[in-house]
Amino acid sequence: MLWESYLKGFKAYLQVERSMSENTVEAYLHDVELLSVFMHETHPDVKITDITLAHLQAFVAYINEFDFAVGTQARVLSGIKSFFRYLLLEELVKNDPTALLEAPKLKRALPTVLSLEEIDQLVAAIDHSKPEGQRNRAMIETMYSCGLRVSELVNLSISNLYLDIGFARVVGKGNKERLVPMGSTAAAQIKLYKDHIRSHLANIKKGDEDVLFLNRRGGRLSRVMVFMMLKELAEKAGLKKNIHPHIFRHSFATHLVERGADLRAVQEMLGHKSITTTEIYTHLDRGYLRQTLEKYHPRYGK
Repeated sequence: MLWESYLKGFKAYLQVERSMSENTVEAYLHDVELLSVFMHETHPDVKITDITLAHLQAFVAYINEFDFAVGTQARVLSGIKSFFRYLLLEELVKNDPTALLEAPKLKRALPTVLSLEEIDQLVAAIDHSKPEGQRNRAMIETMYSCGLRVSELVNLSISNLYLDIGFARVVGKGNKERLVPMGSTAAAQIKLYKDHIRSHLANIKKGDEDVLFLNRRGGRLSRVMVFMMLKELAEKAGLKKNIHPHIFRHSFATHLVERGADLRAVQEMLGHKSITTTEIYTHLDRGYLRQTLEKYHPRYGK
């Protein structure tokens, strides 16, 4: 029962004091639950307040046995560290056993991106004879035009659209708001969907009246629904890449950086807290780097 009590307090701390999103809160709680299972299985008599660095190092070895990816392991340990910082803050423990706990070394993987031709192929695969066709077109154009996370897309509000001046107010991680510029193509497709498809939806669910993208039953879309829509389009278009909502965010940033956009501006549009997160997009396109070398290096090819 003690674990449940601490988890309840931890959840409130993440929601109220850290202002974390629902998805992040659930992930952190799951991380702590993994530790709870491990302690119950291996050290059932050890209280939370008596957990040591040695216990946590054994836990790291435990999750490593499940063949979790390095990034997943690092995220789990981040949740555990936050949990003990909360316990320390509430004076429920005297020392933080995670202080010297080392996370696995992360390799920064280069994300997959789509070319303009591949995006056009996806758009061409949309069936516009169905009502959801225009909606799907508007969603794809919005993801690519604004670099949105899928959670930001499905929660996009009509009242936060400023289509006449080409901007959208987006609520990102930690409920942080940012203004994102929107291209004319995306704005035009949203207007078509909003005026000719969404306006004819009957029985819009209570609480979703201001949500832009809705399913045929008048409710907001889930992230899984967006994922499945893209999978079906990719298969229809004959694309072999693993197509998922985040690939449009990667493509948005990569295409901007390749064409000389200021990295700070891209960081602001993506809503990245740190510029180092955005810097990955400077390393994506090997062909682009080769062209840059050929064009600007004074002794290339001599």
